[in-house]
Amino acid sequence: MLSKFTQWLDTRRRDRALRTHAISDALWRKTLDGLPFLSHLDAADLERLRELTSLFLAQKEFSTAHDLELTDEMTVAIAAQASLPVLNLSLDLYRGWVGVIVYPGEFVIRKTVEDEAGIVHEVEHDASGEAWEGGPVILSWEDAQMTDGADAYNVVIHEFAHKIDMLTGEADGHPPLFRRWHAPLDAQAWSDVFDHAYDQFCAKVDAVPERRWARFERDSLIDPYASDHPSEFFAVCSEALFVKPKAFEAEYPELYRLLARYYRQDPAKVGALEAR
Repeated sequence: MLSKFTQWLDTRRRDRALRTHAISDALWRKTLDGLPFLSHLDAADLERLRELTSLFLAQKEFSTAHDLELTDEMTVAIAAQASLPVLNLSLDLYRGWVGVIVYPGEFVIRKTVEDEAGIVHEVEHDASGEAWEGGPVILSWEDAQMTDGADAYNVVIHEFAHKIDMLTGEADGHPPLFRRWHAPLDAQAWSDVFDHAYDQFCAKVDAVPERRWARFERDSLIDPYASDHPSEFFAVCSEALFVKPKAFEAEYPELYRLLARYYRQDPAKVGALEAR
C-alpha cells in the first residue's frame, strides 16, 4: 500500500512540475533552433527532452551575477543542454544540489592549491564554467550560447558531466556505474578503455612540439585541456559525444562506444548500443 501511495505522490509531483514549468511551443522551437546538435533526436526523444527540461527547471534554482537579467530563454536553453546527457538515465544523477549561477561572461576562480613540496599557493584564473562538489554549477552565458556545432565545445554539457562524475565523490573520470542502466559495463571494463584512451591522449599532447602547438590546439577534436586530469578528459569527451558525434566516433571509436553505452545514447547512429 505504501509503495502505491509513493508512486501516486511522485506522479502528482511530476504532473505539477510539468504544469508549473511548462515550456511554450514558441520557446521550445527557439531553443531547438539554437541547439543544432539535437538534430539526431527523433520527435519522441525531443518530447521526452522537453519534459525533462521542465522537471530540471522545477528542481534547480537559477540566479545571475553582475546584474545579468535572467530570462526564460536563458534558463530553458541551459536546462535543455543539461538534461541531454541524462535523457536515458535520470535527473537523479544531479541530486544533492540545487544552484545554477549564470555570469554574463568568463569569471575569475580563486583556489588554494598545494604543490609537490607541500607549499600552499593562492591561484586565480578565468573560467567559462565551474562545478562544485555538493554545490552549484557556475556558467558563463556568453559561452553557454556557443552552440553552433562548429567544434566540440559545450560548456553546459562539460560542467554537468563533472556533476555526474562527482556523484560518488571527487571527480576522477570514473563516473558511477548503475546496474539497472549500465550492466554489463563495470569498473574494470571502463578502466580498460577510458584509462588507456586518456594515457594515449596525454602522450599525444606531450609529443606536440611547441612550434606546432597553436595548430594542434586549433585542429584537435578533443581540446588539449582534457589532458590535465581524467575528470577533464571525461567532461571534454562528453562534449564531443553529443556535439560532434560522427567525428568523435571516427577518431575515437572505442571511446565513443564506451561513452555511448554510459549515457545510453548513440548520436552518431553506428549501433553502439547493440550487443557485441
